[in-house]
Amino acid sequence: MTQIAIVIPAAGASRRMGARDKLLEPVDGRPLLRGVAQRALAVSEHVFVTLPDPASQRRDALQGLDVSLVMVPDAKDGMSASLRRAAAEVPEGVDGVMILPADMPDLTVEDLQLVAQAFGDSSGAFLVQGAGRDEKPGHPVIFPADLIPALQTLEGDNGARAVLKANASRLIRVALPGDNALIDLDTPDAWTLWRANNPGR
Repeated sequence: MTQIAIVIPAAGASRRMGARDKLLEPVDGRPLLRGVAQRALAVSEHVFVTLPDPASQRRDALQGLDVSLVMVPDAKDGMSASLRRAAAEVPEGVDGVMILPADMPDLTVEDLQLVAQAFGDSSGAFLVQGAGRDEKPGHPVIFPADLIPALQTLEGDNGARAVLKANASRLIRVALPGDNALIDLDTPDAWTLWRANNPGR
């Protein structure tokens, strides 16, 4: 059985939200970041959450959860800083690393399991990416263990797109229900629309 680690990048500044922190927005009665971390823990025992500062309120939202916190003092350098530092903490022996964005409230445990199952079915040899309708690329994405060194050398704010592009021939996409793999909420307007479409959450 393949074993994956899960990295939740949560060191970004959330600037497009103004004074609000998107990762602390309440969803299902808890901060979004906490809910995402709990779903990750249902899939893997190795969950890493990157944070911009030890005193971050995001850390408080994770209180009591068995996740590994990775501080990212150079978070201003973009997503690559989170991925670099988290990839360096991944234990030896895992077969792959799932990158799970922290601002996607519709991804379920079942969605993560579907992507993980496809990775296992490939014997850990392929990248596996969650997708929406017509295989539109989305999240999460699992990178095989042999690409972890590449994640440790990322630069800029494009995340791991360069690694995905360089390994396109090894990429499998897994269709997830609805727009679960596509919806991320990083502006007040996006949150307003999402709440209108998801009353009670």
